Amino acid sequence: MLERIGISLERSLLEQFDELIERKGYVNRSEAVRDLIRDQLVQRQWSESERGEQVAVVAIVYDHESSSLAQKLTHIQHENHQAVVSALHVHMDAHNCLEVLVLRGRAGEILQMADSLVATRGVKYGKVLPATTGEALR
Repeated sequence: MLERIGISLERSLLEQFDELIERKGYVNRSEAVRDLIRDQLVQRQWSESERGEQVAVVAIVYDHESSSLAQKLTHIQHENHQAVVSALHVHMDAHNCLEVLVLRGRAGEILQMADSLVATRGVKYGKVLPATTGEALR
């Protein structure tokens, strides 16, 4: 059963939102808002879960020529080898690399490892994406 709600937004914010949902191909605002809500619920569910095992994806971009950075990142992965399910290394250009890791384990341990990777000096960009089956979302 669908419930109808109303929200108030500044015109400029609504215009930006409409541009975003058009670019992403949403059929209507409602579906875009539902996806935003689901994303926040997944984030909360994942971090608060009492389940023993969680899965997340970590993406980092770094300059491979930075002094010993690649070694530091590899060291963190080896210290947490039991959590690393898969790793993908992509050469973006002559200097920059993208590393994508799939991690599995307790949420706190995964977040701690991911945070240490993202916070390593020389990492240009890092993002942690929790994965869920969405079974708790209705």
